[in-house]
Amino acid sequence: MADGSAVSIRGQVSEQEWQTRVELAALYRLVAMHGWDDMIFTHISARVPGPETHFLINPYGQYFEEITASSLVKIDLEGNIVQQTDSFINPAGFTIHSAVHSAREDAHFVIHLHTVAGVGVAGQKHGLLPLSQNACLLQNDVAYHGYEGLALNHDERERLIADMGDKNMMLLRNHGTLTVGETAAAAWVRMFFLERACAQQIAALSAGVENVLHAPDAAQAETRQQGQGVGMIAALAWPGALRQLDRRLPGYDA
Repeated sequence: MADGSAVSIRGQVSEQEWQTRVELAALYRLVAMHGWDDMIFTHISARVPGPETHFLINPYGQYFEEITASSLVKIDLEGNIVQQTDSFINPAGFTIHSAVHSAREDAHFVIHLHTVAGVGVAGQKHGLLPLSQNACLLQNDVAYHGYEGLALNHDERERLIADMGDKNMMLLRNHGTLTVGETAAAAWVRMFFLERACAQQIAALSAGVENVLHAPDAAQAETRQQGQGVGMIAALAWPGALRQLDRRLPGYDA
């Protein structure tokens, strides 16, 4: 339910774009609701349906809990604003997103976060360990990209994409987490489980790396096979996530 605090642009865009805006705004609010935002930093982006190569991203300066469907800014692949708006974006913030969107046709939604647990595991030499069921579900679909500093250098995009390959999740070393999805639901479910796996690993390693228990190899393989149905899980979980937002942070669809 919209809270009416934003000037709606629904009548100025196609129904397909409006639906994408609502789902992207919901992702921003969900990240805020889980405490995974980083003040005004990090980004979530979505490709606008249609023949143009246009994308939606957050206006620089707004907190994630404030984002609405109408406040999102439409840009091209170089980060140029292609709509009338008083808002602006952080061009550096789109470096990672433009790389993924340009190389992965299936990456309609891209989520990038700097959470405490995500950065913690991204800064560990061994990366994501098979210490939890969540980690075992994900390990075969997680890529790694080495830290090169703030994502200001467009040359890094080529290396990031090479490292990502066909994986749907990534640990950006010393930096954070990243997930993609053909739908907002798929990108969200992947991020939820990746962040949960990272938090569980940080908790387990409080006992010291020599005292943790890795899942047996056979169980790891079995769990990976059992976890192939992200689409079904996302379809079940996403409506409930939106209902949570309607109760706790309404207004994203304004």
